Amino acid sequence: MEATWDEQAQGIYKRWLDHLFDGVYVVNLQQRIVYWNTAAEELTGFPAEQVCGKRCSDNILEHVDFSGKALCKAGCPLHATLQDGERREALVFLHHRDGHRLPVHIRVSPIRDEEGRIMGAIEVFSDHSQHLTLARELEYFKQESMLDPLLRIGNRRYAEMIFQVRQYEYGISRIPFGVLMMDLDSFKRVNDELGHNVGDQVLKMTAQTIVRVLRGTDALFRWGGDEFLAFLPGISLEGLVVVSERIRVMVENSFLTVEGKRVQTAISIGATLARPDDTLESLVERADALLYQSKRAGGNRCTIDEHLPDTGG
Repeated sequence: MEATWDEQAQGIYKRWLDHLFDGVYVVNLQQRIVYWNTAAEELTGFPAEQVCGKRCSDNILEHVDFSGKALCKAGCPLHATLQDGERREALVFLHHRDGHRLPVHIRVSPIRDEEGRIMGAIEVFSDHSQHLTLARELEYFKQESMLDPLLRIGNRRYAEMIFQVRQYEYGISRIPFGVLMMDLDSFKRVNDELGHNVGDQVLKMTAQTIVRVLRGTDALFRWGGDEFLAFLPGISLEGLVVVSERIRVMVENSFLTVEGKRVQTAISIGATLARPDDTLESLVERADALLYQSKRAGGNRCTIDEHLPDTGG
């Protein structure tokens, strides 16, 4: 039997949508996913056969906003469009299959039948990561001696080199740069209970989440074990507070699914601004002391050094 015109048209539309760079998915009135294009697979890591027939809240996208609020429970743009037929757009963080949080710009539109009744909705989303500058910088230093082999972010040696660059820029511009020392909470328990393979996945998930929260000019390094160090050039104390809290919230809302169980972690952060006379050792020591305050207070929090450096102005 030959395909009808409608079936042929649907096939053509599907091929067009599968060639888009943006992720596209369609849901019915019950918010079950009925279509998932190739870019959606590439951006999220979830293949179509794994998501079609499910809701995005079923351990799939689980969008959260910048404060970490789960939008599937309240404030879901897709749900609102199904109710009132209005178009919407927003910047949210979705859950990648590898566990990390990915910032995406979403646009939602209703799908109507010939009589104008809402029969579903379509969401188009694109990667909003701001880590391309760092990615290009790391490409230049692609030697294995500069990268952590597991996480593919800078290692200590790379951190030492970038510190020299940032401190030199500071001396010229008199604008301090921010420093974050971060450590996963209860990471030993993850390794002990679930094994080092899952522990490695948690580290990768955390690194990818942090990289995608940082600005393009920022740099992230693995300092050792489950410790991370970040340099944030040209940032104010207020900006340091915002970025630190955003990292904490997004790490807390990242998760892996291992044998049907959700594996989550949290992060403690110590944040400070560089001073003109800082060495890498003194800077890390100060940030580490602030990190320890976060740990001592129960973890999953940020402690900010409110001492403003003397810029000599």
